[in-house]
Amino acid sequence: MAEIAVFASGNGSNFQRLVEALRDTRHSVSSLICDRKDAYVLERARLLGIPSYIVSYEGKSREEAEREIISTLKEYDISLIVLAGFMRLLSPQFVDTYPDRIINIHPSLLPKYPGTKGIEESYYSGDRELGITIHRVDYGLDTGPILFQKSFKRTGGESLKEIEERIHALEHKYYPEVIIELLDSIETENSKNY
Repeated sequence: MAEIAVFASGNGSNFQRLVEALRDTRHSVSSLICDRKDAYVLERARLLGIPSYIVSYEGKSREEAEREIISTLKEYDISLIVLAGFMRLLSPQFVDTYPDRIINIHPSLLPKYPGTKGIEESYYSGDRELGITIHRVDYGLDTGPILFQKSFKRTGGESLKEIEERIHALEHKYYPEVIIELLDSIETENSKNY
């Protein structure tokens, strides 16, 4: 069995999908790390019975906040950290603490449109093909090795809201699938090492 910690800053729909999808596997979401005390994801965690931790970045350096996160995660046997709308860039020191074990989902076909406005920039770009990217986290902003991409062709008549809904549908379907595959492979690798 492998455990993940999910980092989120907002609504938490991807967090909820991950929790629900992992319930049918040997794996589980052990904890939620959130940097905003008013984020709805905290209510989702409460309703789903997942321990949540608010780590405020206010009045402290990124490194100080991340030390608090690392201290919290030491309570768990974390195989993977999954970013699900976590709106913070992690420091190289944090990334090096969990090498190749931090995964992110981004609502554009990277390397196009990195950052927090991926959906809007994709929408206004005029690109015919839009989609999602799941990637490993490195030191850059959405620059890590790509693990998976899925796209769709737009008709050109969709509103921004309709495009957002299509993007979120892809995220909700494929993020859990990719995470489960990764956890299965981590578990297999760990069993070989015993």
